[in-house]
Amino acid sequence: MSETALKPGSGPGTGSDSNRWKALIFIALAQLMVVLDATIVNIALPSAQQDLGISDGNRQWVITAYALAFGGLLLFGGRIADLWGRKRTFVTGLIGFAAASALGGAATGEAMMLGARALQGVFGALLAPAALSLLAVMFTDAKERAKAFGIYGAIAGGGGAVGLILGGFLTEYLNWRWTFFVNIPFAVVAALGAYFVIREPAGGRNRSPLDIPGVVLSTLGLVALVYGFTRAESAGWSDSVTITMFVASAVLLAAFVLTEAKVKSPLLPLRVLTERNRGGVYMSLGLAVIAMFGLFLFLTYYLQIVKGYSPVKTGFAFLPMIVGMITGSTQIGARLMTRVPPRLLMAPGFLLAALGMLLLTQLEIGSSYAGLIMPAQLMLGLGMGTAFMPAMSLATHGVEARDAGVASAMVNTSQQVGGAIGTALLNTIAASATTAYLTDHAALGATNPKLLQAQAMVEGYTSAIWWAVGILAVSALIAATFINTGAQGGTSASAGSEDGVEDELKVPVMAH
Repeated sequence: MSETALKPGSGPGTGSDSNRWKALIFIALAQLMVVLDATIVNIALPSAQQDLGISDGNRQWVITAYALAFGGLLLFGGRIADLWGRKRTFVTGLIGFAAASALGGAATGEAMMLGARALQGVFGALLAPAALSLLAVMFTDAKERAKAFGIYGAIAGGGGAVGLILGGFLTEYLNWRWTFFVNIPFAVVAALGAYFVIREPAGGRNRSPLDIPGVVLSTLGLVALVYGFTRAESAGWSDSVTITMFVASAVLLAAFVLTEAKVKSPLLPLRVLTERNRGGVYMSLGLAVIAMFGLFLFLTYYLQIVKGYSPVKTGFAFLPMIVGMITGSTQIGARLMTRVPPRLLMAPGFLLAALGMLLLTQLEIGSSYAGLIMPAQLMLGLGMGTAFMPAMSLATHGVEARDAGVASAMVNTSQQVGGAIGTALLNTIAASATTAYLTDHAALGATNPKLLQAQAMVEGYTSAIWWAVGILAVSALIAATFINTGAQGGTSASAGSEDGVEDELKVPVMAH
């Protein structure tokens, strides 16, 4: 085992240094496309609904169809990447996503639109885990890994806000259909680049037969969970279908865990979940996303409805958060990841984000953008970028190469489920606070109904944001207590992790 054999980029299995960094460009481009899609359609939805004659009752299905397919199939997509090869899965996902986007942009009615959104979710579930697991197996050197995951973390965190800007611009100046068509050049460039540039390390596939019971139980369980939260948002928590979905989800996911403990080749090996550092990442990240998704929603409504911003101006109003995320991810997280333990980046990062959120509890109708909203967004972005970056890396750090796909899928699953919970939970809290305010201040409504409505909305947002502050504080606590590995560089990483971090990821490199 010579030093050169261990060095990433030195063996034919990994390709040259320049190739690996070129590959990162195409992986990042694909990730940006998937993250953009989560928010870009939200801004285009009112125009699309009008054009296609989608009823108010069915409008939410444009978002839900994507969320259910994506969230429900992520684990399956991750396992397919491990079995079939990450590069092949990645390229297939990109081509499929482009085709589904073309279908959505050309939709002539409700059924075609919903079908296209579901297909986008299916191919997104192949694409997202393949992208992250490619990074995990291609960047094994600690310093290179820090840089690569810094870029990836910035995109994963800030891409949603970029989607708001792009969605506003395309809807306002072109047409809602372009929020779909814009994915096609992204996907084509990323697929061609990946096909010619990516050299996946050999020896890291998991060729065990597919765990069909695991696929069925996890998919149905996750679909029931995501749908339960989505349904709760519109029909209420006491609705019989909502309750049925939650019960079904609990039963299916419990059966899934029991199945995985017994079958010979599980879809999600429990060793991926039970390692305390990865478990801590999945929990803290999922909770942080709950807080973030709710905020995107409330700030968008506040800026457009209360402040009267146009869609484009609203999108640009999120720029400080993007700047903060990129800075936190690439300048703080990536630089310190190889020097300090991840918990010392994640816990303070989530706390800084909680402080930014705390500022936003002071929102009023006449709040200043420069005096309150901008500094709060900067703190949120810096905190989340600093925390996201080591979290993304640690979620796949030290995992066996054959499990890289499912470990990556779990990161996406925790984010997707977190997003569904965040939107439903915080929306419900905001709606009930708004209703309570309207009831208590009914007398004001007789003199100035518009002012009362705006004040009630802001009251609802700030009530929900208080919850988001608490959720981020819990994220910080989980990161500080569960995550105990050392800095992700050199010997400290290997020593600090129970998995023998560096050695396991280097197996495929050394084999070639």
